[in-house]
Amino acid sequence: MDKKRVLFICVHNSARSQMAEAYLKQMAGDRFEVESAGLEPGILNPIAVETMKEIGIDISGNKTKSAFDFYRQGKQYDYVITVCDESQAAKCPVFPAITRRLHWGFDDPAGFTGSWQEKLKKTRNVRDAIKQKIEEWIE
Repeated sequence: MDKKRVLFICVHNSARSQMAEAYLKQMAGDRFEVESAGLEPGILNPIAVETMKEIGIDISGNKTKSAFDFYRQGKQYDYVITVCDESQAAKCPVFPAITRRLHWGFDDPAGFTGSWQEKLKKTRNVRDAIKQKIEEWIE
């Protein structure tokens, strides 16, 4: 059986798409070939890295990648899943030549305010929501 190719996209590829990529690889890497990218790649969000490390997934060595670079390379996917929050949905890139495009809106940890602990708690909520969505999707 051929693996389905999946690309997760968010604006900066710094948190949500990285978490989604890591979860899908962990839960169903035998069935999916998974990548993530951003419209404007930034740097990994340290709070996202920490919240994933709390559950035993290390994304600290990941690099942010550009959706446009993947497009120029001619990469094609069975699914492109945007994970931008609803207020940023218009900024989420559209990736051509795909079989299915899905949108799962999650809040952007980069926009969270408050103390480190408050941002950590909000990011955990996003992490857990992403995990739940992926679990539902792969069933």
